[in-house]
Parts: sequence; structure tokens; C-alpha cells
Amino acid sequence: MKGGGFGLLVNIIIGIIGGIVGNWLFGALGVSIMDGFIGDVITGAIGASVILFIASLFKK
Repeated sequence: MKGGGFGLLVNIIIGIIGGIVGNWLFGALGVSIMDGFIGDVITGAIGASVILFIASLFKK
């Protein structure tokens, strides 16, 4: 994403929260990208990216 971000520690915390939210959201929707560890990593990364994008909208 473009921009300075929130700093390393806050980005890590928001990313972890986003990963949890992403896993919950995909599970609630019944969407499964892949089974196993790789699927969890991809789902978590998508959720974290979405949360970081939303958080960057509030930073402006």
C-alpha cells in the first residue's frame, strides 16, 4: 500500500487483528481458499490487508 503507514508496531497489531477478522469473515461466509496452513496464511493476509486499507482511510 502507498503511504507511510502507522509504524511497525501498530501495523503488526492491526495486521494480527485483520488476520483474525479475515479468518472469521471467510469462515462465516463459508468461503475456503485452501485447506491447511497455506490456506490459513492466505486468508489471514487478505483479512489483514483489508483491515490495514480501512485503517489507512481513517488516518487521512
